[in-house]
Amino acid sequence: MRPNIVLILADDLGYGDLGCFNGGLSQTPALDALAREGVCLSQHYSASPVCAPARASLLTGRYPHRTGAIDTLEMRGLDRLALRETTIAELLRRACYATGLIGKWHNGALDARYHPNRRGFDEAVGFIERHAREPFFLYLAYSAPHFPFEALEDDVRPFRETGRFTHAVATLYGMLRALDRGVARVLETLAREGLAENTLVLFSSDNGPQFGGQGEACTDRFNCGYRGAKGLVYEGGIRLPMLLRWPAGLDARRELGALVHLTDWLPTLLHVAGAEPPRDLLLDGVDVIALLQGERGRVPPTRFWQWNRYTPALECNAAMRDGDWKLVRPAIRECMQLAPEDLAMDVDAKLRPERYGDIARGPEPVREAFRTPPAQLFDLAQDPFEREDRAAGEPERVARMERALASWFEEVENERRTIAESAVG
Repeated sequence: MRPNIVLILADDLGYGDLGCFNGGLSQTPALDALAREGVCLSQHYSASPVCAPARASLLTGRYPHRTGAIDTLEMRGLDRLALRETTIAELLRRACYATGLIGKWHNGALDARYHPNRRGFDEAVGFIERHAREPFFLYLAYSAPHFPFEALEDDVRPFRETGRFTHAVATLYGMLRALDRGVARVLETLAREGLAENTLVLFSSDNGPQFGGQGEACTDRFNCGYRGAKGLVYEGGIRLPMLLRWPAGLDARRELGALVHLTDWLPTLLHVAGAEPPRDLLLDGVDVIALLQGERGRVPPTRFWQWNRYTPALECNAAMRDGDWKLVRPAIRECMQLAPEDLAMDVDAKLRPERYGDIARGPEPVREAFRTPPAQLFDLAQDPFEREDRAAGEPERVARMERALASWFEEVENERRTIAESAVG
């Protein structure tokens, strides 16, 4: 019997936000139990340090650049998942799965063609109860703990009263407390409907925690010592918890240290559902079900990341892993800056969408000239917190990895450029 699939995605949640990884700073009993009783991946990576590109990769099994979703700016259309892309929901629908999305989308706005209903999803309350007697795929996308930090007083009070946290962190932990209750209700519903045994539940995040941003910063937010945060390709921006539970299909109480990437979930979930991707669909992810089931599964030793504002620049905020080695091209200020008018328009469009009928189609801001800092090299097996730059002592390895990164970037950028104007707008 084909399993149901419930994919739960938090927003800007890092390792250090879960009670089981932060020594009880936060209160996440349902997620802690999922980590303790299920399968926990300790080297699970996003496809991007920001949300829209990461979500596009999750939905398609492809690197963000290929999909056209390269940034978060809705009013520039840079978050749009190109219309030619095929989503996991569309493929599961073809396999006779009911498909539902509840929560955050952020892969296209202001155009009905980019609405999730047109990308393979139904949206509805009570999805699990209605589809309890047929195989279903539910994508539950929380907006927590993304800024703005807002939570019920009853959820914030336990953290504020300790005197250990700033107002922002206490509020954020309150948001996590509410998120955890929501996950608990989903798990309880599966049990009540007799579906828990044969439902694959996955919980992860789109990218790492946000330490700065608008309003009060969360600079003292705990993230297990990982370097960097949301927006950066250091471990703190892209290394994420992934918790899985499937009693009928996965042995419980295990931690796996293999390198697994967000793009891997589309081929893996299709396998679980007894389906296959189209032969002409170029995927960057691989099926990791054998690995999850304790067999001798292989995963690619190399993975790549790159993100900046507007047109991608290889010199800025890029990384690759080759086994335990990780090459990082640090972020460049001139490439990471957002034009104030674009930021204002993006915020206003979220508050008053009726004022906007289309995305901004003028030229992007001119980027200031910049100097490229040298690449950094880390041995994550010995230095998971990226504290010791080994580049000076490994010039040949750095050169080889830089060539591989440049080759990957050229490939995915060439594909992005083929997205016709009519297809993205």
